[in-house]
Amino acid sequence: MTRILSISNQKGGVGKTTTAVNLAASLASAERRTLLVDLDPQGNAGSGLGIARDQVELSIYDALVGERRIDEVVRPTEFGYLDVAPASRDLVGAELELVNADRREFRLRDALAGVQGYDFVIVDCPPSLGLLTLNSLTASTSVLVPLQCEYYAMEGLSALMSTINLVRQGLNPALEIEGILLTMFDRRTTLSAQVVNEVRGFFGDQVFQSVIPRNVRLSESPSFGKPILLYDIESAGAQGYLALAQELLAKSDAPSGEPKSAAVG
Repeated sequence: MTRILSISNQKGGVGKTTTAVNLAASLASAERRTLLVDLDPQGNAGSGLGIARDQVELSIYDALVGERRIDEVVRPTEFGYLDVAPASRDLVGAELELVNADRREFRLRDALAGVQGYDFVIVDCPPSLGLLTLNSLTASTSVLVPLQCEYYAMEGLSALMSTINLVRQGLNPALEIEGILLTMFDRRTTLSAQVVNEVRGFFGDQVFQSVIPRNVRLSESPSFGKPILLYDIESAGAQGYLALAQELLAKSDAPSGEPKSAAVG
């Protein structure tokens, strides 16, 4: 069964798009058929894979408004196992257009119903809790939350958790929290270590063991239109996302009855 993961945090600058792109690429490198859906009007997930938003003719917007099937907007990437449904300029006004539409919260779920042959669908959500993010949560099996290792990291997290609970109650009872991913960790600062300890102490097994470091090569790779695995696979950032993919796959492949939070050995 295809697993659909929303990468969501309404706080900007936490590594959400970086996580969506590089987790998708890491899963593809493990030969898991993966679709990356760019639901952020900024279109950065697509550009991180070499697809400029200005050059996109058919996008996820066309699937949301029902003008195209999802397979008509999906494009291949340099990874043999990774495809992308890019964003376009039209996505900027999608929230307003969908306000009075039928099944407005289910548009992405309906579109993805036509997806076949993928092990994972990774959805890069916009940095807000609007209708696009609501569509993603309604369509998803789980949510992965990137959390920056800085002082204000947990601000707004309670709002996201409240939204997830509301979606469970009214739109998607099966929605789970896949885990919290600590990003931009700087081992040189005491603050980063304090944030890690605080988040692990509060959320326990819901926090991934993998931690994504603050890494120059990881920051550079989007400007070259490449995920970090193609830009510098030996960098600390690449190794962090490969470890995250391994951890996610270990949880996914665990026999029924084993705890989902089991870490990779």
